[in-house]
Amino acid sequence: MLNSIHHAAIICSDYEVSKHFYTSVVGLDIIAENYRAHRNSYKLDLRLPNGSQVELFSFPNAPERPSFPEAQGLRHLAFNVTSVEAVRDYLVSKGVEVEEIRVDEYTGKKFTFFSDPDGLPLELYEE
Repeated sequence: MLNSIHHAAIICSDYEVSKHFYTSVVGLDIIAENYRAHRNSYKLDLRLPNGSQVELFSFPNAPERPSFPEAQGLRHLAFNVTSVEAVRDYLVSKGVEVEEIRVDEYTGKKFTFFSDPDGLPLELYEE
């Protein structure tokens, strides 16, 4: 039935800031970038190395996402990485605040969290 997640969609508050973050800092590749004049909105399709995608949208006057306390709905977006330490060190070198690395009590895998420019929680989870 379901095979994998094709994409996750994110609505940002500042398109240029988020575009820079997801391409230049996080390193996702641009598939397509479209401006939809009838919606006064950008849609940026980004690809991860395994083919999964992130869609980045801008919409005028979109309300802020309630993150703290955690609200119902999608909690965070997790990226599978070979080395949590290596990616954490890279992000820190780019000025991104990253939480302490923890170990999943059920899987024994390392993980940590950081946030995008709008405070969306992003996770690094070790393979």
